[in-house]
Amino acid sequence: MAIAELLGRCSFPDGHLHLGVSGGADSVAMAVLARSAGRSFTIWHVDHGVRPSSADDAAFVRDLAAAWGVPFEYRRLDLDPSANFEATARRLRYDALPDDVCVAHTANDRAETVLLNLFRGAGLTGTAARMGRAHRPIVHLTRADTVAVCAEAGVVPRYDPTNDDMAMTRNAVRHRLLREIAEVFEVDPIPLLNRHADLVADALALIETAAAELDPTDVHALRSAPRAVASEALRAWIQQESGDPYRVDTATIERVWQVVAG
Repeated sequence: MAIAELLGRCSFPDGHLHLGVSGGADSVAMAVLARSAGRSFTIWHVDHGVRPSSADDAAFVRDLAAAWGVPFEYRRLDLDPSANFEATARRLRYDALPDDVCVAHTANDRAETVLLNLFRGAGLTGTAARMGRAHRPIVHLTRADTVAVCAEAGVVPRYDPTNDDMAMTRNAVRHRLLREIAEVFEVDPIPLLNRHADLVADALALIETAAAELDPTDVHALRSAPRAVASEALRAWIQQESGDPYRVDTATIERVWQVVAG
């Protein structure tokens, strides 16, 4: 029952699919749903090579692809666990995957991203929680939904013990902050944060259209424009010049704005 109902909330792109599958419940559920929809797909697995069990994760995903008779692509990364692991792993993982990869981000992931970006000072762009080039076909499903899909399909997913590491900011948001919000406000914050992200994304689209008409090097034009539009023009310009969107936070834009404002 869960699979049939949840398929209507999925948004797989057209054509042959490239699915990023880690072996966890979310990505396995995405693959199960694609298969249930009769879609053709290739399963991609990226091994970060950090955890002792990573080889077992890769074997699990490889066996799943073999059992279903679908193509399997394996990529291994060499990461320094002492570096900024979360950000580095994310960047290298996407570099190793096809541009049109489908990733198993759920509504829970998006809610976490909204909060992470809010407190990192990422501004409207961050709290819109956009994905970029990757597809998110199950972003309207919750983590509880993906667990139900795996159970119905009779597939026992892998579990990543690093998900319990509270030293990782996203895990702290997931296991502590979101639960505190739910208890304090007596409401499920997941749908609320997703609706907020949708509204911000709609507003940001209008701001970006207006910002594209501004010359970010024209001080007079920036001063004359609405603050949100001028800030977006500056953000886009800094991102283009630096080539690193993850460093363009609100504080950086504010420093540039102070120079512009004189």
